[in-house]
Amino acid sequence: MTDSSQKKKIRIAIAGNPNSGKTSIFNKITGMRQHVGNWPGVTVEKVVGTAEVEGVEIELIDLPGTYSLSPYSPDERIARDFLLFERPDVVCVVVDALSLERNLYFVAQLVELDIPIVLALNMMDIAKSRKIEIDIEELSILVGAPVVPTVGSAGKGIPELLKKIVEVAGSDYSPVPLNYGKESERAISEVEGVISRAPMLARKCHIGRFLAAMLLAGDPEIENLIFKNAPDSDVIKAKIEAIRHKAEARERVDGETILADARNGWASGVYHEVVKDPHHDEPTATDKIDDVLLHGFFGPFIFAAIMFAIFWTTFRLGAFPVAWIEGFFGWLGNIMTAALDGIGASAIVKSLIIDGIIGGVGGVLAFLPNIIILFFFVAILEDSGYMSRAAFLVDKLMHRIGLHGKSFIPIILGFGCTVPAIMATRTLENRQDRLLTILILPFVMCSARIPIFVLISGAFFPNHAGLVMFSMYALSIAVAMLTARILKSIMFPGLSTPFVMELPPYHLPTGRGVAIHTWERSWLFVRKAGTIILAGSVLIWALGSLPPGVQYAGDGSWAASIGKFFAPIVETFGVDWRGAVALLFGFAAKEIVVATLFVLIGTENASINVGLAHMFTPLSAYAFMVFTLLYTPCIATVAAIKKETGGWKWPAFSVLLGLTVAWILATAVFQIGKIAGLEG
Repeated sequence: MTDSSQKKKIRIAIAGNPNSGKTSIFNKITGMRQHVGNWPGVTVEKVVGTAEVEGVEIELIDLPGTYSLSPYSPDERIARDFLLFERPDVVCVVVDALSLERNLYFVAQLVELDIPIVLALNMMDIAKSRKIEIDIEELSILVGAPVVPTVGSAGKGIPELLKKIVEVAGSDYSPVPLNYGKESERAISEVEGVISRAPMLARKCHIGRFLAAMLLAGDPEIENLIFKNAPDSDVIKAKIEAIRHKAEARERVDGETILADARNGWASGVYHEVVKDPHHDEPTATDKIDDVLLHGFFGPFIFAAIMFAIFWTTFRLGAFPVAWIEGFFGWLGNIMTAALDGIGASAIVKSLIIDGIIGGVGGVLAFLPNIIILFFFVAILEDSGYMSRAAFLVDKLMHRIGLHGKSFIPIILGFGCTVPAIMATRTLENRQDRLLTILILPFVMCSARIPIFVLISGAFFPNHAGLVMFSMYALSIAVAMLTARILKSIMFPGLSTPFVMELPPYHLPTGRGVAIHTWERSWLFVRKAGTIILAGSVLIWALGSLPPGVQYAGDGSWAASIGKFFAPIVETFGVDWRGAVALLFGFAAKEIVVATLFVLIGTENASINVGLAHMFTPLSAYAFMVFTLLYTPCIATVAAIKKETGGWKWPAFSVLLGLTVAWILATAVFQIGKIAGLEG
């Protein structure tokens, strides 16, 4: 039996263009053997997984997707720096068989790093369905690296890929870099010579050829990495600039164009040598579908109709299991009451268990079916390739209001959770675009608010609950867009950078992929119910039960004292002190708003709906929903904003902005509704 301490270990980087299927292959290889951490020295998260092949332990690092080693965003910079300075044993480059020519540009840069590479030629099933023939053997010869055909979503070719990676890691093999032409190669050699004569720089530049080529192109990122704090850097930079100017004069183009043209030419040449596509100029099935779904006039309406159908279905299908879960917790409360009475438990203990724990946590978990159904549909939209089309559909609108078109991707993620949405703003190259997007993301209706809206819309608008929920989504987008427009004109003037987005082909979502995405997001909700919401429920119960001797959640309780202190703020939109307490504790996690309402209403009411009817009218209930939608983000979101912006200035501004906008709109809804006679 092999001693695990004697196992050979290798480290593999998974790299590739966005939408190449890189993460699908990573997930297939590692399964559940993954963990998330931070890259050294930065707050950007990385995903690391493990696998074992023929006694070899493999550590895999899923690098952020990038089109080039000349980075324009924080994620791309992370990928570049890892490959330059961490030096993995092998780079598994995932290339899209349907976009091989464009993917090969990235490969042309990777082969200069002097690291063994293996190409995973992905999405071969779609290529074959389109009768695209790719000469795998010839591609391997021309690239100078092994090529393994794969179908990442189905796991096909993964065992062969792993064996090839292990084989390459154990050899002296490394790819042969492309030739830039006589004059350019001479210039690169001269730059390498200049660097090698400076010992401090030589230690940094163990990948001399690649860095010399980037210096010839005048890459400012590489120049900063190499020359920062280096002695005689000005003299060395002057020598390199002289070499670059000489090469540019000979070629009559700048250094960056010299290299880019050579790489594009190589990629095009390889592509036309190995690919036979009989339908190259014919519209594909994806093209035909996009003609309808991306139609300039009908496309946005189709998208809105799809989203409304999802919300309506989420509420209608979820209503049945929600009732079953509520019934279960009601039965559990009765059982526990009888059991506690049987052992002579004190009233305070009974109240803690029944009102605090079962009432609070059970009230939130009752809406788990709605969460699962919503995440199921969102996973289908994401895995099919339609969600990325949403960003394309609204690109023009985004620019009109001052947002970058790529900002819509974090906004879509924000419908799940604001924290990863804020982290996704790293794909935006311009800092002003990132800040503006971060500031509006808390207005996007995250899934944590869904239990609140399901509870209240079901109680007060049972015949139109789906429409009420849809109005919350529509309002969240409208407020985010309007706020972006105002902030752009006041705080972030100037044009956004252009938005160029690749639309991946449509895919039939796999049951396993949809199930994993749904499970991961739903389990996060359940885990929060068992930790943060449980703690919040117990704390709220304690505030409602203290000081000793007061009526539970009565006027003399600490909860009432806190609520009445903030009551003047919420009374403008028809909410009493109990609503103020719920909103206050919602700062920890929005789901706690529901738990608070269940705890403060208590179990003496015939149903939660009866208790809510004593707190709200339909108009004040809707105003409460508006405030909940827009006010201060949760603690985790505030922490994420601090992490991404590097200080407390922008998190504090975000909290103040949310409170102000929420109070103005909630108050306006209630007061205008009263004037219109809707407060009946």
